[in-house]
Amino acid sequence: MGKINITTCEIEGLCMIEPEVREDARGYFMETYNARDMQEKGLDMVFVQDNQSKSKKGVLRGLHFQINHPQGKLVRVIKGRVFDVAVDLREGSATYGKWHGVELSEENKKQFYVPEGFAHGFLVLSDEAEFCYKCTDFYHPGDEGGIAWDDPEIGIEWPVEEGMQVILSERDKEWKGLSSLRR
Repeated sequence: MGKINITTCEIEGLCMIEPEVREDARGYFMETYNARDMQEKGLDMVFVQDNQSKSKKGVLRGLHFQINHPQGKLVRVIKGRVFDVAVDLREGSATYGKWHGVELSEENKKQFYVPEGFAHGFLVLSDEAEFCYKCTDFYHPGDEGGIAWDDPEIGIEWPVEEGMQVILSERDKEWKGLSSLRR
């Protein structure tokens, strides 16, 4: 047990992780994280905090990052479906400002690893979704950063269905575009 399949994405550092899922008439079993298996595949991050959120359809959380204490995140959905996005904010990166999006769901059981140096966010596509993520650093209040979810410079193609209302927190409504981060 414990075999995982890792697929790299077009942006260096991002990867999809598909755990081995064993199903039978009773249901299923899978290891959602195994440090040894991850290290064998070249992923040696150390996680220090687990988070979980529940959101209703149309909720868009993001695009968030921590400024001085960046977090790598291993994200997955345990109920429902989301469109998950990472935006490269690594200074000097050949893919700075580029984004990558994936659908995560309770059905596909895929996980998405977003390393330090990326903004992260997701849009809930199902009636509700429960989202889990492991972090490589602790949350530091007052260290939050963010960029506008709809920044035309980035051009994320969010799958907003006809008639879907995008629901943002007050804080997420205030974020500026990518150009506001440049020094």
